[in-house]
Amino acid sequence: MVDIEPQSGNPATSGGSGGSGVRGRTTIADGVVATIAGIAIRETDGVHSVGKGASKALGAVTGRVSGSSSSGRTVKVEVGEKQTAIDVDVEVEYGVPIDELADRIRTHVVDAVETMTGLEVVEVNINVFDVHIPDDDDDDDEDGADGGGSRSGGSRVR
Repeated sequence: MVDIEPQSGNPATSGGSGGSGVRGRTTIADGVVATIAGIAIRETDGVHSVGKGASKALGAVTGRVSGSSSSGRTVKVEVGEKQTAIDVDVEVEYGVPIDELADRIRTHVVDAVETMTGLEVVEVNINVFDVHIPDDDDDDDEDGADGGGSRSGGSRVR
């Protein structure tokens, strides 16, 4: 187990491999945890995209995620001394059982983050904000997509 020590700015720090011959300190920044989690999420079958709006577009262009807690980030993390919590917004593929997908996302994220950082992942909160329907990408531009996942042709109320 990794010996994590507190440090300002919330990066996790490790004294090495846990032996008595520690020769330095390792610091794990929030953004590192967010990047690892983001890659694990994107590699999960059934996830169409990670993040909403501008953050989704930025993530697609850069292929990267950030751990900042600002609303424009695709993966938000909180890193403590020995634990981390992760929040993510995802768009799922149509036809994929969302509860099963959420379980797979959590498993992939926990495995990746715990293996690579030694931090315990205490929670992975998933916000499914939309369902991607194949061949619906062109319709979004023409209909003036509302971003809320509504696909009705017109208003049902006056």
